[in-house]
Amino acid sequence: MKRALKKWGLILLFSPWLGFGAMPQTIVEKYGRLTTVGNQVCDVLGEPVVLRGMSLFWSQWMGKFYTTETVRWLRDDWKCTVVRAAMATSPKGGFKESPEKTMAALRTVVQACRDNGIYVIIDFHSHKAHEETETALSFFQQVSKEFGAYPNVIYEIFNEPLDVGWSDVIKPYAETVIAAIRRNDPSNLVIVGTRTWSQRVSEAAADPIAGPNIAYTLHFYAGTHRQSLRDEAARALSGGIPIFVTEYGTCAASGNGKFDHAETAAWFEFLEANRISYCNWSVADKAESASILIPNLNKLSGWTDEELTESGKLVKAQVSRMNAPIFDSLGK
Repeated sequence: MKRALKKWGLILLFSPWLGFGAMPQTIVEKYGRLTTVGNQVCDVLGEPVVLRGMSLFWSQWMGKFYTTETVRWLRDDWKCTVVRAAMATSPKGGFKESPEKTMAALRTVVQACRDNGIYVIIDFHSHKAHEETETALSFFQQVSKEFGAYPNVIYEIFNEPLDVGWSDVIKPYAETVIAAIRRNDPSNLVIVGTRTWSQRVSEAAADPIAGPNIAYTLHFYAGTHRQSLRDEAARALSGGIPIFVTEYGTCAASGNGKFDHAETAAWFEFLEANRISYCNWSVADKAESASILIPNLNKLSGWTDEELTESGKLVKAQVSRMNAPIFDSLGK
């Protein structure tokens, strides 16, 4: 109890968004601006944090869910502490072709997360970001200038690199983009994708990027990626880098295939044991196994259990069960 009181006293000192004597009323007030300490993502006081939430689908294809209503439902009903905005880059309708439309959708989600007191991952959703460096710089210069003062913002600068080199391709790209972000925002967490669809995290551990508040992306789909990828993640953690699972699925890597309850449960156990944050793919009513909603539902919130897929039911149960005590600890 004394430790808890001491912690809240320190948060009052270091958290300008809280009034004197106030207890935190939102998740962001509770944790503050995230940082990295060793191989952990931590709160403003250096205590490990596990965020659990949802990823939205590609912004140009499921933009209907980029709404305040959806974000509020994910917080209130699902108890999400983080929402990931998967901002399309070069495909038709993405940032390169439609920057104003893309930024309008992003602003809605960022503001909704801010208003609801949860974290938001701004994801440059590309498999070939290293070939789109100028577009990425334009995007993150604008994003960091506009949102960098918000303590709930997290940058994901390369969703899923393909089979290209870490040290000679992905890392130099990341260093360039991070430098552009840091000119506007010296503090918020940056997450960097790793080789082969964000799986080769041990390579990043062997040759990490210099600088504070950098974590590395691990993606898995339980029907495809099993113990060998958990072993890879364990090696990376032993190497000293923080990992953030910004995307995972309960099925095969194609987004389809058999729903794999057992392997998903094994992954949940691993993530919780190692205090790794995770976001599920995805908030969508597309006819595929990875969607949380039944096909063509066309409801932005208020989803009943009958309107959830098998994946949606499992993910909601996990997120709400694990996050409910955190919400319960907030001041009223």
